[in-house]
Amino acid sequence: MPSNTVHRISESKAQETFGSSCIDLISSDLGGQVLEVSDEWFAAASNLINPAPPIRKPGLFVPTGAWYDGWETRRHNKAPADWVIIKLGVASGKVHGFEVDTAFFSGNHAPAVTVEGTFLEGGHPDANTAWEEILPMQACGPSQRHIWQLDSPTAKAYSHVRLKMFPDGGISRFRLFGTVVPVFPSDPDAIIDLAHVSSGGLAISCSEQHFGTKTANLLLPGRGKDAGNGWETRRSREPGHVDWVVVKLGAPGYIEEIIVDTLHFRGNYPQAVEIYAINSSDQHIAGDANGWELIVPKHSCEADKEHAFTSILLQNVNEKVVTHVKMVIIPDGGVKRLRVFGKRATSICN
Repeated sequence: MPSNTVHRISESKAQETFGSSCIDLISSDLGGQVLEVSDEWFAAASNLINPAPPIRKPGLFVPTGAWYDGWETRRHNKAPADWVIIKLGVASGKVHGFEVDTAFFSGNHAPAVTVEGTFLEGGHPDANTAWEEILPMQACGPSQRHIWQLDSPTAKAYSHVRLKMFPDGGISRFRLFGTVVPVFPSDPDAIIDLAHVSSGGLAISCSEQHFGTKTANLLLPGRGKDAGNGWETRRSREPGHVDWVVVKLGAPGYIEEIIVDTLHFRGNYPQAVEIYAINSSDQHIAGDANGWELIVPKHSCEADKEHAFTSILLQNVNEKVVTHVKMVIIPDGGVKRLRVFGKRATSICN
């Protein structure tokens, strides 16, 4: 069984620690699923993987008792712990850290937790599944975010995790911070979305994300249900202002098409967009670094539309390997998804 050393980090350091290098591997927006749970008498375990912050509705009661936005089990558990099994939203991922939020649970919060992982290629865990502890037992207090970072990422990639709380109680949210281990098509000439989160794409920096809609949303599956899971910046007032986001592709590749989707952004879509590309061995590339090449010249945007830039509309991409792209929105606004279709490169070269 692996031995993991872990340390607690403050809530104020969470974004700095995980924001530019990890994603929440179990988020329901990503496709994470609760598969099985020991008990959810008071509140459903599916709430754990809701990407939205937990909320409170004082005075609201349902047939089982007070309403809670989280997972809550009944009292007096006779087993050592209650548990929930969650399938990651991607094929597999390596774990860097954890968050267990007990917001609004006080007096009924989970006193302690552990997290275990397993890798299964297809199928669901069962009674014979071998679980490995990846977060040793940690104490939890009432109504607060508990955030832990592993001293080094897990050597193994996991497809499922099991959260245990000892002995019972309530947890509002569970986050599993990590990096995707993608499964690429066997055909090296297959066209894939190199920026997609399941390919290992990662939004590593941006000018700002004022409305709480995160740049990571740009790379999620599907087109989403509303403007809440896109990227939106504040209104700018300065002449010449632009906003931008830098995305590291999941694999170096040759770009053949780019799609900028403004679905659900109607009175707040950008006036225009530009796309830049770069080939670099560095994980993190600054938005103002030398070497960015314009591949989609300034193009007007419309509401609720997938703006497709096919190979005949691209420039500076022929036979060039790209590792990162930068989308610039002019002057500000909201974008739902960014897709970067192309072939993987077997080596990084110009």
